Amino acid sequence: MENNYSEGSSGGGRLRIFFIVVISFLFGMSVALYFIPGRYQGLTSQQNNKLDEVVRYVNAYYVDTVNNEKLFEDAIVSMLQGLDPHSTYANAADNKAMMESLEGSFEGVGIQFSIMNDTIMVVATVSGGPSEKQGIRAGDRIVQVDGENVAGIGIQNEKVIKMLRGKKKTTVKIGVKRQGFDELYDYDVVRDVIPTYTIDISYMVDDHTGYVKINQFGATTGKEFAAALEKLKGQGMTKLILDLRGNSGGFLDAAVSVCDELLAKDEMIVYTEGLHMPTDKIYATKYGHFEKGKVVVLIDDFSASASEIVAGAVQDNDRGWIVGRRSFGKGLVQRQIDLKDNSSIRLTVARYHTPSGRCIQRQYGDGTEAYYEDFIDRYYRGEMNHADSIKFDENQKFKTKKGRMVYGGGGIMPDYFIPLDNDSLLNAYYQVLNSSAIMQFAFNYATDHKAELKKQYPSAKAYVNNMTVSNDLLKQLLNFYTKENGQKVKNLTAESDKELKLWLKALIGRDLYQDEAFYPVINSTDQAVLKARSIKE
Repeated sequence: MENNYSEGSSGGGRLRIFFIVVISFLFGMSVALYFIPGRYQGLTSQQNNKLDEVVRYVNAYYVDTVNNEKLFEDAIVSMLQGLDPHSTYANAADNKAMMESLEGSFEGVGIQFSIMNDTIMVVATVSGGPSEKQGIRAGDRIVQVDGENVAGIGIQNEKVIKMLRGKKKTTVKIGVKRQGFDELYDYDVVRDVIPTYTIDISYMVDDHTGYVKINQFGATTGKEFAAALEKLKGQGMTKLILDLRGNSGGFLDAAVSVCDELLAKDEMIVYTEGLHMPTDKIYATKYGHFEKGKVVVLIDDFSASASEIVAGAVQDNDRGWIVGRRSFGKGLVQRQIDLKDNSSIRLTVARYHTPSGRCIQRQYGDGTEAYYEDFIDRYYRGEMNHADSIKFDENQKFKTKKGRMVYGGGGIMPDYFIPLDNDSLLNAYYQVLNSSAIMQFAFNYATDHKAELKKQYPSAKAYVNNMTVSNDLLKQLLNFYTKENGQKVKNLTAESDKELKLWLKALIGRDLYQDEAFYPVINSTDQAVLKARSIKE
């Protein structure tokens, strides 16, 4: 099994090399590298002279003073963007941010973001973190921070991090645009310490079914997952629901470790190959903790990279079933090389293939902008609502171990498709949930009534099983929404009533007992979880 990193030497200096299959855009495109004229390996003498010549002319004749470092940074960014969407540079601050998210903790608002089409897009929120508690969600586009416009101005990753991170208990105002809605939603987010545990929760859904949610694949995921499996097996688990929805990736080794817990000895997990990289085939060992029980993996549009390795290995080996929506489609492997000034290059060095031989990487030949626009356009093409709207390349057909047809070139297609929920009968529910009112109301209610609530429900399990949101409490929420937003909730239906009560219960429960009283409530009506529970094969 490959290590997370290896040490090597280059020109007398030391450089660390990481193999990463996390989506590169999570931490932006900001870069830093010192320019060394005349030393471009792999270029002809004429090409080297041309680059040096341009730099000399710019410095000698340009109308204003030239910031050479920025000039070189911009050139490097453009160079790598021309290769593929996931080859990037990162400066020292970006490197620190990325490694903190996978290995440590930091103080901030608790989101992962991407700069796409000159707009900050929320890729994922930290479960239970400040942003999620306020109502910010994956897919939101941040357009204002503390009243300052941050969209369409060429903002860089480093500035975003500086704006969003800060000391615990300080507040940042974030304005977001949400897909399918015209309003600008404002959230006052109080920064906090953001832990980087990679498993949000593991618990028994019923007497035989365990549930584990992994939010990213970090350095501790393998150990966390093994411990979760042992705990759930001790509680009678014979079927596992592994939730990778919203999981945008992480370390390759972490994905391999998760697969190794589920697959039998010598079953292939993944293989990688590139022009300058020998083919590396990775197989499961004999040390898995859950090699025989039933497995269902949940994925969605934001499940990417390492998540797709796990889903692909389970699907291709016919180890279990995949439920949800088509995954992101990233099948490229980056090698991270730390440079002397603590900046780094994350260069795509290989493609990874699932056991059947498919590479699920989407096409990127039309450039980075078109690449991300295609992902966004899935919503408008109807792919999130209708499985038959999804078109795969007929030339990229592959077969699982038992002969089922699967496709390469466009993410992992689930065995059971779950459409995006946009029922018109739930418009009032969306109206309230899209504001921060329900989160703030739940927080206030839980704080004001904590003693009596904990006395009545002395454990998370007691709360989940016995707490009921009354009509009066729902009315208080709706009045609070009207006061905060200056408008009443429109078109309230029985369906919206039901969903609002569910979410209010879950959010109050989270404030009392963290995720132990949140996910069991939300999952009780989650269509993907319900489908996973119903699968008998």
